Amino acid sequence: MAQTLDALLDQLRESAAMPPHAALYLFSTLDAKAAARVREAWTDWPVELRRRLVARLVELAEADFEANFDAVFRLCLKDEDGDVRATAIVGLWEDQDVRLIPLLTVLLREDEVAAVREAAATSLGRFILLGELGKLHPDPFTTTYDALLAACLDAKECLDVQRRALESLAYVGNETVRDMIREAYGSPEEKVRVSAVFAMGRSADDCWARQVQQELGSPNPELRYEAARACGELQLNDTVPELEELADGADPDIQEAALWALGQIGGERAQEILEHYCNVKDEALQAAAEAALDELMFMHGDLSDLIAKVGKEPGW
Repeated sequence: MAQTLDALLDQLRESAAMPPHAALYLFSTLDAKAAARVREAWTDWPVELRRRLVARLVELAEADFEANFDAVFRLCLKDEDGDVRATAIVGLWEDQDVRLIPLLTVLLREDEVAAVREAAATSLGRFILLGELGKLHPDPFTTTYDALLAACLDAKECLDVQRRALESLAYVGNETVRDMIREAYGSPEEKVRVSAVFAMGRSADDCWARQVQQELGSPNPELRYEAARACGELQLNDTVPELEELADGADPDIQEAALWALGQIGGERAQEILEHYCNVKDEALQAAAEAALDELMFMHGDLSDLIAKVGKEPGW
């Protein structure tokens, strides 16, 4: 007989052991009454169990697009434990409900735990993007923008919170944000410069082409990685030879970033490079090249070629 949500809640009251994998799906797609029962039980559980539960639900949501634990993640935003709050914010990464904006902006401004403020700054970025795409009304967009701008400019704020706020603001193409990206790029702090290069790519503004291309040769692997991604986002054709060199390097993350960028840039040479890596023995690199080549064909190639390629795949 299948376990019910109430039985699971009773079980968790009696034992701090993690429930079986399948039982966790009882937390998916909760209606208002079920969410209220979970909220009532949640505070009775030990903090370690709450941390493990919310982290596991995030993993399940990432692996299964049909699972929806947003009701649990939302109640976790008010958990007394900072780790639970921060993880819950991550779990809400696809939730575009504008009613989240006031919750996240309050956490960004007022939460005592830096990791929570950092997660909130990152999470608000999707609402900035929605605003730039014309899919968010001006008032909630302004609320989001102002909160992120205040965090970015607050000299007393934790550096990681400031840089995540800048990354989220990067979608906005105004001079204020460009000036902040420029200032961050000149920072003596390496991780701030990493965020600046990330922001350059996210901005989709090719005014940053020179700086991004320059960082492809940085001794810092994080900067090389973000520069490679930014080259793809900015579709910088001139960087194809350098991306080819990075794809032939020793760092697997940078290799995959370079292949992804080649797929975004497109062109005959980029396609040749990706086709080469589709035949290498390294399975992870091969998979990255195949995904990038599919992107290239979809964005830049002949649609009939893409259909023919997909038609040859097993199971088609």
